[in-house]
Amino acid sequence: MPIKRETVVADALNHHADLPYSLRVEDFAMAMQDVYDFFKDVNERLQGKGLSRLDDMLRPAAMSGIISDMITASLARHSRVLVENKYFNGHPDLVQRGMYPNDSTKSGVHGIEIKSTRKKGGAVDTHGAREQWMCVFIYETDNKTEPAVERAPMRFTEVYLAYVTEADFRENARGKLGTRTATLHKAGVASLRQKWIYRLTPPKQAKKKGKAGAEPTLL
Repeated sequence: MPIKRETVVADALNHHADLPYSLRVEDFAMAMQDVYDFFKDVNERLQGKGLSRLDDMLRPAAMSGIISDMITASLARHSRVLVENKYFNGHPDLVQRGMYPNDSTKSGVHGIEIKSTRKKGGAVDTHGAREQWMCVFIYETDNKTEPAVERAPMRFTEVYLAYVTEADFRENARGKLGTRTATLHKAGVASLRQKWIYRLTPPKQAKKKGKAGAEPTLL
């Protein structure tokens, strides 16, 4: 059975999004499509050898890490201003071209951190609370349809990009062997969701109480 190719849904893009660093909504669309094309090409080769799809092989954490790295590289390729941070495991993932020596910084402020997760809404874990531009890609995979050859390809369902501060995070409890992490708290997630770039399910409109004709707010 042929491997399906996922495509970006044009109507799910928010062309009114206010984006930093001269980014365009089309940059995100092309980056997502690059990921879709990669998974199709790889899964075709795997299927041809009688192996499982990459989506089924990878653990969730590994899958999210690969997608984040691919999105970072693709956005850097399509962006006019941003490049990959050349410092290994440096922050943020994308930095403003020419802002740091050799476009490399261990901990910078001029750029965008890229995250991917299966958690709906964008409440992704981070290594610590930071003031930063944070971009979150939410995706879903089909690991249940049987037979496995009929499973749908992975797809992005939401993309958000917002400027967050340390006050937008909550520290997560950890055990003796746990790694310290932080996650946007309820208000922080709500603020992030206001800054959506891509949503397969359009945001709901909530009516404001008060004067007639008041502008609705996005949820």
